[in-house]
This record gives sequence, structure tokens and C-alpha cells, in this order.
Amino acid sequence: MTREEKTQEIEKIVERLGSFDHFYLTDISSLNAEDTSALRRECFDNGIQLLVVKNTLLKLALDKTEGEYNELYDTLKGNTSLMLSETGNGPAKIIKEFRKTNEKPILKGAFVEQGLYVGDDKLDFLVSIKSKEELIGDIISLLQSPIKNVMSSLDSGKNILAGVVKTLSEK
Repeated sequence: MTREEKTQEIEKIVERLGSFDHFYLTDISSLNAEDTSALRRECFDNGIQLLVVKNTLLKLALDKTEGEYNELYDTLKGNTSLMLSETGNGPAKIIKEFRKTNEKPILKGAFVEQGLYVGDDKLDFLVSIKSKEELIGDIISLLQSPIKNVMSSLDSGKNILAGVVKTLSEK
């Protein structure tokens, strides 16, 4: 690969990293063609891009992007695949589900919700992370609950008050 080709490849990786909010570094090296195809299909169906990248080019691309990714540099050994996603927990869910029948992919590291996570032991935590939209939905639900209770009480109180007035008018 010539220097110019490397530069073009680095720019492509930088562009892709910039267009997605979250990324995962995984090892899918020992998967056979059928399993790799199934993983790629699952990623595609969930809006996740799966790329096999050279470690040196990925490191250079991470250096060019905004952010501190120094903790991830130690994971750039062996085969590395890059999973790019708009949802923070999407790739983690796919990895966890896929590992029910395979020993790989192995999570090397991830950048999710402005945080770095290094190591396969973080997979369960990453699956449970809620996206910003899910958290906003939870907060809105919590805020609506007291209002619904007050409205319900007022609505039922209206019927009781009408009954009391009717009973008093009849006496």
C-alpha cells in the first residue's frame, strides 16, 4: 500500500468515525465465512457498520479525530474490526446475542456516550446503557406521572362533588 493510499484510507476512517456517535473495537478473527456473513447481516439490519481495519491506520485516524482515545491504543493488537453505530448499546447487544452460539466477537474497547470502555468484561455494562433518547423518555414518563394522578383525582372528585350537591339539593 502506497503512502497516498494509506492517507486516503485514514481519511475514510476519520470520515466514518465522525459520522457516527459510538464505535466498538472487536476481534472477529476466528469466525468462518458463514458466521462472519451472519454477523455482517445482523449489523446491517440494525444500522451498524462493520469494518475490518488495520491497527496502524485506525490509530492514525483516531489521532486525527477530536477526542482522547489513548486508552484504546493498547487494544490495537491482532485483528481489529470497527463497529460504528448511532445507538450506544446496539453493537453490545449484537455481540452478546452472537456469542450465544460463537466464542467471538470479543470486545476490545468501545467509545459510548462520551466514555471509553476497555475490555471484554465491560460488555454486560454496555448492553445495559440507555441512549440519551431513552433517558429523556424515562424522565418525561416520571414527570407525567404526578400530573396524571392529580388529573385523575380532580376528575373523580368532580363526580363526588356533583353527587354531594345533588344530595343536598334533594334534602
